[in-house]
Amino acid sequence: MSLSGRLAVAVASSLASFSAAAQSRYNFQEPVTEIAGQIYDLHILMLIICLVIFIGVFGVMFWSVFHHRKSRGAVAANFHENTTVEIVWTVVPVLILVGMAWPATRTILEMKDTSGADITIKATGYQWKWGYDYLQGEGEGIRFVSNLATPRDQIEGRAEKGEHYLLEVDNPVVVPVGKRIRLLLTANDVIHAWWVPAFGVKQDAIPGFIRDTWFQADKEGVYRGVCAELCGRDHAYMPIEVHVVSADAYSAWVAQQGPRQPAVEAEAETEAETEAETEAEADAEVGTSDESKPAGV
Repeated sequence: MSLSGRLAVAVASSLASFSAAAQSRYNFQEPVTEIAGQIYDLHILMLIICLVIFIGVFGVMFWSVFHHRKSRGAVAANFHENTTVEIVWTVVPVLILVGMAWPATRTILEMKDTSGADITIKATGYQWKWGYDYLQGEGEGIRFVSNLATPRDQIEGRAEKGEHYLLEVDNPVVVPVGKRIRLLLTANDVIHAWWVPAFGVKQDAIPGFIRDTWFQADKEGVYRGVCAELCGRDHAYMPIEVHVVSADAYSAWVAQQGPRQPAVEAEAETEAETEAETEAEADAEVGTSDESKPAGV
């Protein structure tokens, strides 16, 4: 291969590597659902439209400033109205907005269509963890709580932070690839939000309300997200981890879950654990306060 050919290959390789790095660091995560792909395409489309408008507006402005400067003998012009120009700069923005709104509206309508689900999962936000209840489809009756699994030593700076720092849980959500998953969202205490960027899903979980969304992952893998609504002291410590696996692997996971716990009993158990944790924290705070008092008080 000639020198120019090797140079071209090297440049192309470098650009591809930079593009991949920029994708993960500066851009959206790689989409793995149809909706996430549409969101990513809309993002790129809007950026291109904004860039074209920016170049056009500032290009005309700088050209006007340069060619009509005082040193070239330009003087202030005296003119009033131009019906053609006014019509053009009204119609063109309207057409641009319609061109942007049409694909965005189509995507939003698809995001809201939760019909035809293969599996329905209820996700409940707690301070500060997620509870999951498989309500419909293979695995119906499975129920568990998903807690942060990052060691306290890493959080408190006594150990080196792991690869998935603050994005790992003890009980991940498991779903089969290529299946339509309907997600029902609510909360037990305050407003939370279930957000997994690779799925294009971000939905608030509001106490007393059931809101729904859906996703269908087309690629196996582990996908991570976070609570995206400020929900209290440990808001940063309630991540989301979803494992998308093959149909056989999902069936094996369902079989490993063992006897199903009734939803009412599991709910009561979870609430009891939450109350116990709250009481323990309150007792700890009281104990700390008592220790700080002077002797004899």
